[in-house]
Amino acid sequence: MGLAVSASTVSAYVAGDPGLSTAATVFCGVFVQALPFLVLGVVVSGLIAAFVSAERLSRMLPRTPALAVLAAGVGGAALPGCECGSVPVARRLFGPGTNGAAALTFMLSAPAINPVVLVATAVAFPGQPALVLARCVASLATAMVMGLLWSRFGRAEWVTRALPEPGPEGSSRWTVFSEAARHDFLQAASYLVVGAAAAAALHVLVPAWVFEHLAGNLLIGVITMALLAVVLALCSEADAFVAASLTMVPLVPQLVFLVVGPAFDVKLSAMQAGMFGRGFAVRFGPATFVVAAVIATLVGLPILGGAT
Repeated sequence: MGLAVSASTVSAYVAGDPGLSTAATVFCGVFVQALPFLVLGVVVSGLIAAFVSAERLSRMLPRTPALAVLAAGVGGAALPGCECGSVPVARRLFGPGTNGAAALTFMLSAPAINPVVLVATAVAFPGQPALVLARCVASLATAMVMGLLWSRFGRAEWVTRALPEPGPEGSSRWTVFSEAARHDFLQAASYLVVGAAAAAALHVLVPAWVFEHLAGNLLIGVITMALLAVVLALCSEADAFVAASLTMVPLVPQLVFLVVGPAFDVKLSAMQAGMFGRGFAVRFGPATFVVAAVIATLVGLPILGGAT
């Protein structure tokens, strides 16, 4: 009874404040959108822990680092989920004996070039097949560049969050699967809450007038849309519809929004800190942001040109 009364009081208070109401709506939207794909991701990560060893994964990839990154990037199209689901999967792939660069490439490509996202983009931008192509090319290039950068400059000691033990010797596959999935879900979901709360708080602080300055200056448009992608923290299955609603923004900044969002935002930064460790997140996240924004602009200019 006490919980019901307190919940009713809080609900009435939130509903009476427009800012809090908006923040609550954004928080629920981000969390509810992400949760099904997070569940899909931890199920896949549990299956990997139970049925696929690190050594087997390593043998499946080409030995040449560049080819391994390419294979992982293209393979990302096989997981129809969003970025929230790809983080726990990538952490499971980032085990001892595996190719860390390939795992990170997969983490960035899976939420951006899978068929669900590309179809959603085509629906949101009817008559703009060039934008769908540009998103696929720029997102895949971002994932591969970050994978190659990690293979060259990445350090294993930056990853401070350890994977759980697969279970006592002789444990059943179901035990290994359930323990791995439970660990990954609790770890990722807790940071998803933190990230969704940050996105909600930042969402109400972005003034509406910022869009008035985007159409006349490409550089300002690119920077603003990249930053909006970070703070809004939208699911990759839904971000195209938000971008399409910003009709006053040219296509190149819209493309930057679509490429940066699934690669780096406040929600993802929190989740990566929880799954990989803070040292990883503070290095990998900002680097991904810069690479994604630059590549999206360079890809968008020749493909989209001066289209609006």
